[in-house]
Amino acid sequence: MPNLHIGDAVSAIVTWLQENVAGVFDAIAAITQWLLDVVLVALTGPPPLVIVVIAALLALWARGIGFAVFTVLGLLVVESMQLWTETMETLAIVLVASVIAVVIGIPTGIWAARSKRASVVVRPVLDFMQTLPVFVYLIPAVFLFGIGVVPAVVATFIFAIPPGVRLTELGLRQVDPEMVEASVAFGATPWQLLRQVQLPLAVPSIMAGLNQVIMMALSMVVIAGMVGAGGLGAVVVQGISRLDIAVGFEGGLAVVFLAIFLDRLTSAFPRPRRRAVAVADEAPEAVAVQAVPRVA
Repeated sequence: MPNLHIGDAVSAIVTWLQENVAGVFDAIAAITQWLLDVVLVALTGPPPLVIVVIAALLALWARGIGFAVFTVLGLLVVESMQLWTETMETLAIVLVASVIAVVIGIPTGIWAARSKRASVVVRPVLDFMQTLPVFVYLIPAVFLFGIGVVPAVVATFIFAIPPGVRLTELGLRQVDPEMVEASVAFGATPWQLLRQVQLPLAVPSIMAGLNQVIMMALSMVVIAGMVGAGGLGAVVVQGISRLDIAVGFEGGLAVVFLAIFLDRLTSAFPRPRRRAVAVADEAPEAVAVQAVPRVA
């Protein structure tokens, strides 16, 4: 077998990008940093008690009084460990990376669901992205964006995209074909079919994808801390480097609480859409009629 230096080719591509497209990456870094600053100001500007109350109200609406009490106690414990700022920094990174991943992932999933050729192309790419070790994402990100929080966000949202794409495609493909046929028979355009029939019925699967995007983004927190991203990842890395069990445990405990809060909160979002599913179960023609524009 000949010696294939694939890594050298990738390194040459990254070097070429550094030398010829540096302005584009500087613009991306500036926009990403601005988004992070805006979210971080929104999270750290108000007193912690205000954020606790807002989070408790969201938890009460999503899951009930039990989850609200857990949220209040968890945030108070985070504040008592003096990790409030680090937790908000981590939350800002997760939110920005997840929003970017969803903005890219959901349209890609819709495209793959509506085109078999696109699905054939997208699936191997997603397999590659999900099986590639997470550390590998950081190497080109650091080369292109330098040390700091920006490469962490870039690596995080790339790592978190696949679940959003896969579950969006799966949700659209699992829509009852009879509903689709009835909608087309009643004269629905492709855009009306997607917006008024397929997407409402695929909301539970899409929201499950959003949940997994956030969880995968949060799983990159500690690794991102190794490239100067700050937040709880830096706390855990500090505990590892100093063999400080107390610091490492407190940082890990804050990460666990944040993961539970975000998981329970996002997994409750599909519930308001059950009415649309119930209507569709009663009569596919009713959904089809809603998709047809009224003609005077």
